[in-house]
Amino acid sequence: MGGRRTYGVAAVIGLAAALLVSRGGLRSPRVVSAQGQKPAAKEVPKFAVVPGWAKIPNGWELGQVASAAADEKDHIWILHRPRVVRAGQKTGPPVMEFDADGNYVQCWGGDGAGYDWPSSEHGIYVDPKGFVWVGGQGNEDQILKFTKAGKFVMQIGKGGQKKTNKDTKNFWKPADVFVYAKTNELFVADGYGNKRIIVFDADTGAYKRMWGAYGKEPEDDPPGAAQDEAPAGRGRGGRGANMARVPAKDLLDSDPQPTQFSTIHGVKVSNDGLVYAADRGGKRVQVFTTEGKYLTQAWVDRWCETAGEGCGNGQTVASVAFSGDPEQRFLYVASRSPARIWVYDRKTMQSLDSFGRPGVAPGEFFVLHHMTTDSKGNLFTSEVQDGRRVQKFEFKGLVPMK
Repeated sequence: MGGRRTYGVAAVIGLAAALLVSRGGLRSPRVVSAQGQKPAAKEVPKFAVVPGWAKIPNGWELGQVASAAADEKDHIWILHRPRVVRAGQKTGPPVMEFDADGNYVQCWGGDGAGYDWPSSEHGIYVDPKGFVWVGGQGNEDQILKFTKAGKFVMQIGKGGQKKTNKDTKNFWKPADVFVYAKTNELFVADGYGNKRIIVFDADTGAYKRMWGAYGKEPEDDPPGAAQDEAPAGRGRGGRGANMARVPAKDLLDSDPQPTQFSTIHGVKVSNDGLVYAADRGGKRVQVFTTEGKYLTQAWVDRWCETAGEGCGNGQTVASVAFSGDPEQRFLYVASRSPARIWVYDRKTMQSLDSFGRPGVAPGEFFVLHHMTTDSKGNLFTSEVQDGRRVQKFEFKGLVPMK
């Protein structure tokens, strides 16, 4: 972990705020079993971090861990970026499988015959039929389908195409995928470049439909369009400031901005057929039917501004996951720059609790990216930048809210 670190005033204030909000990490009330009874309305999940859960073999070091996915055996699959390990470090292939206890099982991935491996690994998902999906957010990246043994099955998308939200065969920096078993459809969060959820047949790769924020038609940015967030140091009215920009903290919940997705970073579909889109740059979760009808949204840490205002890159909702009960009562939301995980009532989309704070110690987060849950309700998170790890948070039952 290195030696002692020092923090500026803004960082100390941020850490203190995170501690105050992180009620789940500061209390130790009686744990109520989630088995065999309907929990009270004012209970929330409790987690305990498992330090050093993933046992990395061969003296390997992980690159940035972009994503994690659970399969039907509660094995955890991670996708990391071998290209970004530091000089002199050894590493393994980008796809690694671990059993429920964190023991290494196998690895594969990288360039091969018949497909184009992503230039920047980003999302991994294991579907109900046992296929492994891998995607990347590089400028020419695509979605790949493999068997669990790493045998190539299908590629959707091809590099070298015009970048547009109108394209029904290609992507622009796709961030995440999810297969909904009831319709056998692949939902893609596309992504860093495009601004849409796009849906394909999971067997054939045939295009089905797409939509943007609020269920509207996704639109391309006009040439030279301004970004959602001002660059660091340009939001205070100084030279070069964007004077038309309204700080996120000044926006009302009723204000719909942005009207298009902004870094649509994650997508998952619940058992009851609702699509949860993680709009990282838009600081929100939007909820849709599987046909793309907009239902509701929740703003998440909307106060968070860019680095010049002390909140990382100013983006929040990096990923979502569901609790392990059949009703998926709780929605977990990974808030990137504030470095915490929010617990929401999935039906009402009301926030109930949060845990985590910035840092690299067990249970802290340094650039939260994606997350997943297994059948027992355990939560697994991945971290990029200097985080470079997967963490397991063991589900300990339900506790009364404070």
